[in-house]
Formats: sequence, C-alpha cells, structure tokens
Amino acid sequence: MKRVAAPKAWYLGKLNGVYGTKPSAGPHKTRECIPLNVLLQQRLKYALTRDEARKIVKDKEGLIKVDGKIRRDPRFPLGTMDVVTIEKTGENFRILLDTKGRFQPHRIKAEEAGFKLCKVVKKFIGKQKVPYIVTHDGRTLRYPNPDIQKNDSVKINFATGKIDAVVKFVNGSTVMLTGGNNIGRIGILQSIEHHPGSFEIAHVKDVNGAAFSTRLQNVLVIGDGKTPAISIPKGQGIKLSLMDERKQKLGDEYEEDEDDEE
Repeated sequence: MKRVAAPKAWYLGKLNGVYGTKPSAGPHKTRECIPLNVLLQQRLKYALTRDEARKIVKDKEGLIKVDGKIRRDPRFPLGTMDVVTIEKTGENFRILLDTKGRFQPHRIKAEEAGFKLCKVVKKFIGKQKVPYIVTHDGRTLRYPNPDIQKNDSVKINFATGKIDAVVKFVNGSTVMLTGGNNIGRIGILQSIEHHPGSFEIAHVKDVNGAAFSTRLQNVLVIGDGKTPAISIPKGQGIKLSLMDERKQKLGDEYEEDEDDEE
C-alpha cells in the first residue's frame, strides 16, 4: 500500500518512505483497522522501524496477544474494541477511536483485558435450524440467548469464548460512534428515525447536552446509560470546538509555567 493512500488514522508520514503496511485479511475491513506493526511503531513507540516491529511480533516467546491469542503476523488488523496484551511489560490496551477518528490504544487494567464488547450485526437461523449471530469482528456464535437482537452488544469472555453478558440497544443506553462525521463521540441514545428504503438515523446527546445524529450502522452500545461496560479514555468522548481546544491547550501550558515558577 502506498503511504499517501493509507488511512490518516495510522499516523504514517508521507515523506518517510514510499510504501506503508497493508493489513492482512482478517476480522476487520482495511479502512476500519490499524496493522499491528503500525501500532507498535507509530503509537506505542516500541519500535523505530518496521523491521524492529516485525522482530517483536515474530519472537518465539509470543510477546503480543490480541484478544487473548498470540499473534505473530506483523500485519494483523486491529479494530475497534480489540484488546492488545504485552505480558513482558504488563500492559493492556483497548483499541478505541478518538473524536478525530484516530485509533488510540487506551490503557486498561488486567481485569478489563479479559473481555471485549462486540456489536451484533446479523442474526440468522442457519442449516439444521441452528440459530446464530455474527459480530462486528467476524465471530460466529451458535445458539445465542433468544433475547439477543441485532445492534445489541455482547460481552465476550476470552478465556471461554462465550457470551458473559448482553448490553441492550434501547433508548437511554450509552453509545459510542464508530463512523461518520461524529466518529469517536460518546453519548446517550435518544431516539431512532426509521426511513424505509433508506438509512435509519440515530439521535444522540452527550453529557454536555450537545445533540448530534448519525446512521444507525455507526452506533455501538457500550453501557446501560448509568455505568459503561468498559473504561472510557480521557476526554469522555466529548468533541471540542477549535476555540475550546485552543483554550484547553493554553490552560495546560499556563499550569506548566506556574509549576516551573514554583
């Protein structure tokens, strides 16, 4: 893949070379993932070059785990909600999106690294009348609880591979947006607009009272409206205006200057 054609969320400088890393075929689409070696090199800074990142991933000790499984493919695609574990350093990261659509490895505790939330994208009855659901990361789960419906989120336990809990897609639940102009924002689901033959629109309101809307396919449920099932990164998924961002940066610089004076 040419660097100029790579998604901007990967932080690949277009002047640092001609080619970037094309993700392997896997559970996430090319434009909705970040390759493992790009994460190690660009975001976590564990490698200076692609060759170093490849050596880390291919180590015979199995240094990198994704969703509880050792992965030795340096181009393995990481998408929303995936959990990356580095046992040698005792670190766990959940791949989330910030309000500018960039992938960010959110540091989490060991207890939280044992599960992930998966959005239900299909629900069918297959051969031999076996019911099953398909999640956003390509998992096929047979004989799910009959209460589980499309657009709900299921809590997958990595140790057992089974569903521990279900987060229902209802008005009043906490949602995170995974696409569109409002990507990365977190808020409370207000209502759904149905448009037969076209896209269904979800209306969301964040904790500051700002209302926004997006296509239903961009909405991922992460909580019941009271306490999210996962920890939320700094910023709480609130999109700041350019002026608010400037004020925040100036405020941080002012506080640093005061500390230096003391």
